[in-house]
Amino acid sequence: MTDSTFPSPEATPPDDGPPATGSAVPKEPEAPAAWFVPALPPPLPPPQQFPVVQSEDGRLVLTNDALTVNGQSFGWWELEGGEVKRVRWLLWLLLGGFTLAGFLLGFLQNWLRTMPAALGMTVGALLLAFGQRGANRLQLHRLGREATNFALPGELASWQKLIAEINRRIRQRQHETAAAATAALLAAQANSSDTFFAAE
Repeated sequence: MTDSTFPSPEATPPDDGPPATGSAVPKEPEAPAAWFVPALPPPLPPPQQFPVVQSEDGRLVLTNDALTVNGQSFGWWELEGGEVKRVRWLLWLLLGGFTLAGFLLGFLQNWLRTMPAALGMTVGALLLAFGQRGANRLQLHRLGREATNFALPGELASWQKLIAEINRRIRQRQHETAAAATAALLAAQANSSDTFFAAE
């Protein structure tokens, strides 16, 4: 009888069965978490330098750092804006109207002679014209404070040009202050991140 071609039991490797459920399986190393580090902002340009500008009568003087009105100075950083408009003097208008009406009524009622009545009506008309002329009111809005008013003579158009320059300088200084504050905040965040990584 010939030998069997099946392998002997000794040659067959033992079957250990399925791996145990609780056996440890090696894990791949996890990649380190990526931390967001804010980049430092580019260096700020130097503040814009303003030339000295003043009105013809010297009431308004605009320098690089401040605005001076009738000898009173205001820094650009403490101002919020300015405006100028024409206003009439109501007191002089009322005084001129009552004067003119009183002398005219006295002349019509024959209480006054012609010369005194004419003189009184002339004074009343002058008071009306003076009150109608009025003045230019400059109003400066200050941060956290009440607005400040100034009376300016002359034509309104000449003052409006200066007020436009005042508002431009105020906006420029506010923009520079905001940019500096943003840069300081980003720098503080970057320094705090560096300190955290150094501690780790």
